[in-house]
Parts: sequence; C-alpha cells; structure tokens
Amino acid sequence: MHKSLHNRPNEIYLSLLRDKRLSRKLRQADLAVRLGRTQGVVSRVESGERRLDIVELWAWLNALDTDVVSFVRQLDRRLRSAAADAGARGLSVPGTKRATNS
Repeated sequence: MHKSLHNRPNEIYLSLLRDKRLSRKLRQADLAVRLGRTQGVVSRVESGERRLDIVELWAWLNALDTDVVSFVRQLDRRLRSAAADAGARGLSVPGTKRATNS
C-alpha cells in the first residue's frame, strides 16, 4: 500500500477534514482549543505533515460535532468518485482497486 502522505486519496481525506472545520466556521485556532492542542498541530494535520490515528480522528470529529460513520461514508463517496474520474481518464488512484489490481 502507498505510504506517502502526499497522494490523491490522502488529499481527498484532508480536504474533507478541512471542509468539516470550515463548515462549522471554525479557524484552526478554534479547533485547536476544542482539541486541547496547538494551532500548529491542526495546521500540520490539515497540510498532510502529520497523520491522525483512529482515536485522534474520533476526537477530531467529535470536536467538529461530526459523526465518525457519516464522515467515513462521505470520504468513501469522494474517494470512489475520484477513482471513477481517474479511471475515465485512464489513470489510477493509489489505494483503489484499479491501482492495486486486487
């Protein structure tokens, strides 16, 4: 599996995280306060410099008043859409069936 933080699926994931924060009209600093973290941590996560483990993601989404299951469903839709768009152009998205041939 592709481990880089800088790949299309991860960009989609980070975009969704940012979208959730922005839809709540929160600045990075506001989210940081809710998380008990610094704004720098929020920035590093949103820029892809730092990954969230599943427990951190759960806390992050709770701070955004977002259900984990609905977040994952939205992420799945975005990833499938990106894979379909890439497939239509003869490309592949790392981590998808077409890219891994599984």
